[in-house]
Amino acid sequence: MNINAQWHYAENPTSDQNAIQNELNWVLIDLPHTWNNEDATDNIPGYRRSASWYKKDIAIANVVQNQKYLLYFEGANITTNVYVNGKEAGGHIGGYIGFEIDITAYLRDGNNVVYVRVDNEYNRDIIPSQKSDFYIYGGLTRDVWLITKPDIAIGKVKITTPKVSNESADLKIMVPIDNDIKASNLKVKATLDSPDGNEVSIKIVEITSPEQELIMDNIRKPKLWDTKTPNLYTVKLSLLKDDKEIDAISEKVGFRWFEFKEHGPFYLNGERLLLRGTHRHEEHAGFGAAMSNELHRKDMELIKAMGANFVRLAHYPQDPEIYKACDELGILLWDELPWCRGGMGEEVWQSNTKNMLREIIDQNYNHPSIIIWSLGNEMYWLPDFEDGDNTARMNKFLKELNTIAHEMDPSRKTAIRKYYEGAEIVDVFSPSIWSGWYSGSYKSYQKAIDTYKPQYKHFLHTEYGGSSHLGRHSEAPVTGEGLIKSDGWEEAIVQNHVDNIAKIGDWSENYIVDLFDWHLRISETDSTFTGNAQWAFKDFGTPLRPENDIPYINQKGLVDRNGNPKDSFYVFKSYWADDPFVYIESKTWTERQGPKNLSRSINVFSNCKEVTLLHNGKNLGKRVKDISSFPASGLVWDVQFKEGNNELIAIANTKDGSVTDTLAINYRYAKNGPAKRLTLSSEKLKNGNYLISAIAEDSQGLRCLDYEDKVYFQCLEGGETLKNQGTYTGSEIIAMSNGKAAIEVVPDDKETDIKVMVLNQNFKGSFLSIKR
Repeated sequence: MNINAQWHYAENPTSDQNAIQNELNWVLIDLPHTWNNEDATDNIPGYRRSASWYKKDIAIANVVQNQKYLLYFEGANITTNVYVNGKEAGGHIGGYIGFEIDITAYLRDGNNVVYVRVDNEYNRDIIPSQKSDFYIYGGLTRDVWLITKPDIAIGKVKITTPKVSNESADLKIMVPIDNDIKASNLKVKATLDSPDGNEVSIKIVEITSPEQELIMDNIRKPKLWDTKTPNLYTVKLSLLKDDKEIDAISEKVGFRWFEFKEHGPFYLNGERLLLRGTHRHEEHAGFGAAMSNELHRKDMELIKAMGANFVRLAHYPQDPEIYKACDELGILLWDELPWCRGGMGEEVWQSNTKNMLREIIDQNYNHPSIIIWSLGNEMYWLPDFEDGDNTARMNKFLKELNTIAHEMDPSRKTAIRKYYEGAEIVDVFSPSIWSGWYSGSYKSYQKAIDTYKPQYKHFLHTEYGGSSHLGRHSEAPVTGEGLIKSDGWEEAIVQNHVDNIAKIGDWSENYIVDLFDWHLRISETDSTFTGNAQWAFKDFGTPLRPENDIPYINQKGLVDRNGNPKDSFYVFKSYWADDPFVYIESKTWTERQGPKNLSRSINVFSNCKEVTLLHNGKNLGKRVKDISSFPASGLVWDVQFKEGNNELIAIANTKDGSVTDTLAINYRYAKNGPAKRLTLSSEKLKNGNYLISAIAEDSQGLRCLDYEDKVYFQCLEGGETLKNQGTYTGSEIIAMSNGKAAIEVVPDDKETDIKVMVLNQNFKGSFLSIKR
C-alpha cells in the first residue's frame, strides 16, 4: 500500500528521537519530498546538507499474528534511521537505492507512530563525493510503501534467460523463501504469460531449498524484447502450502540477448544496433529530486520520442519508475554505482561502496532494459582522502567491484568512464571526448573515434555536447577557429587553464546545434561504431557552477529544467525519430538584423526525405535530405529577408499527407547601438501569472540583439517572482538572450498593483507597474 500521503516534516537536525517527539513545528506534506527543492537552485552559495525528520501515523486495527509488516523506501538521501512507537526499527546507509525495514515487532493494535530521520550531510565515507557536479538532494525523495506478507513468503526473485534465440528460450527463476522452509508441503507455482496475455507455460515444484530454482525450458518462438518492440512476458509466482496459496507476486521478463563486438559495433538479438543515447539526472524544476512517477515517466517518453534507444543513468540508480518505463518503452540502460569523483577511501568507505553495488544489482536485476552495470565515473578526480587517487590501490578495489558484479550477474557487462588506468579491468570503457567544448573543435570527433576504437575492445562514448542558453542566437557563433588548438578532444582536469569553447564561446543555440549535427553526422555513418550518449538530456542543478548564465544550473540539456525542448532537441529528432516532423531553426530566433541584400542561411531539421521552403509565399525550392551533408543534412536555404515581417513555411510530404512548420521573423536593416536602458513589459498567462519581459534597448529604442549581460529581477509589491526554478522564466538572476530576459510573477490575493524592477550594474533600475 502506497503511504505517500499526509506525512509531517520538521527541519530539525537533532539525532535524539525522544527530543523530536516534543517538536512543535511540523509541516504537513506529501511524499516524495526534499528540503533542497528550491534551496539548491536559489542564488545563495551552498545548500542545506543536514538532517530532518518525518512523521507518519499508521493505523492498523488488528496486528495479525504470523504476518510481517514492512516499510519499503524507494530512496532516502543519504542515511536513514526509522523509529516505530519510540523504538528504533532499523536504518540504511546510502541514497538512490530502495530498502525495507521490518517493523513487525514494534507494532500495536490501533495507531502506530513512525519517525524517520534522514540526513544528507557531508560524509566522505558515502558516495557520491560532494565534489560531484550535481546536487545530493536530502529527504524522502521517492515513494514509501507499507508491505504486509505472511511469515512464510516469497523473497526477492531473480529471473534470468540463460538461453535465447529466435527459435526458443529458457527461463530460470530463483525463488528465495523467507522464513523456515522445514514447514511441510510447500510448493511454488510459476505461470508464464505472453505479451498478449496468453498462457505459455506452467510449472509447479516442491520447495527443497531456501532458494528454490525453477526452470522453464524450450519456450518456442519467443516474442523478443528490443528497442522497437519491447515485448514483455509476465511471470506469476504462487507460494502454496498444502496446495493453498499463501503468497503471490508477479514480475516482467524480456527475452533478448546482446553483444559488444570487439573493436566494433553493438548487437541486439543478433542484429547490429547503433546505440543512440543521452543521459538523465533525476530532478525537475520546483521539485528537485522529489519527482512524481508521472514526471519520471514524462522524461522517458520525451527521450523515446526524440528517438533515443539508450540512456546512461547519471550518476546513480534512479527511481523504480524509470526502469519500468524503459522496460516498457524499449530503452537500453547503463545503470551506475554513484562512485563519482572523490577518489578511494578507507575501510568504512570501501564497505559502504561494495554494499551499495550489491544492493543496486539485487534491486534492479530483473529489468531487461539494463545491459551495463557501471562501477564509476571520474573516480580518481579530486580525491577526498589522502592518497585517494593512488592508482594501484584504486585498481585493486575496482577489480573487487568488477568481481562482485560478475558473480552476482554474469549476463551483463561492467563499465567505467574516464578512469583510463582501469580501462582494461571492466568490459566496456568510455574515455573523455568533449570535441568542440572542453577541448578542440567538434570537427575532430571522427579522429577521436578512430583513435579509440582499436585501443579499447569495447569502446562506448558517453558524454559529449556543451551548454546553450535558451533564446541566445548569433549570425556567426563562436567556433574557436583561429583562437584555440582545434585538433584535441580530451577534457582537461583543470578546465579554466585551457582555452576552449566552454570558456570563450557565446553559449548560443546555433553553435550547439552545429556541434550536435556534426557529431551525429559522424556517428550515424560509421558502420563499426558502438554508439554514444549526449550529455545531458535536461538542464540540471549543480553547486559547482555559480557563474553560469543561470547560476547553479548546468545548461547542457536538450530541454530546459521543465522539459521544454531547445533547438538541439530537434537535431537529434531529425536523425533518430520515426514520426515525421519538420522544424525551422529557430522558434526563439524571431528578431534578427543585417544589411539589406544580405542573404541569411535558414536550416530546417526534419526526418523526412524532402523538404520545401516558402518565404512570404514564394517557393524557394525543394531540398533532399542527405545525412552526409553538413549542416542540417543539406536542408539549407539562403533567404533574403525584407525589412519587417517575414514568414517561413517548411513543408515535407509523408505517406499520410504532409507535415509543416511556420516561423515568423521580424527583420531589420539597422544595427542596434550600445544598450542605454532596460524596459519592462507584461503579459498575463493562462495560469493567472504574469510574464515580465526585460528588453535592452539602444538610444533609438532598438532591441540590442548583442546584449548578453546578467540582469536581476525583483517583485516589490503585489506578488512574488517564480524564483529558484533554474529555468528561463523562473530565475531572478539570468543572463540575457539577444537582449531579452523574462521572469514569471505570481500575483498575491490583494488588490494592489504589481510592481516589478529589473537592474544590473549598468542600469540601476527599471520599473513596471501592473494595474489589477
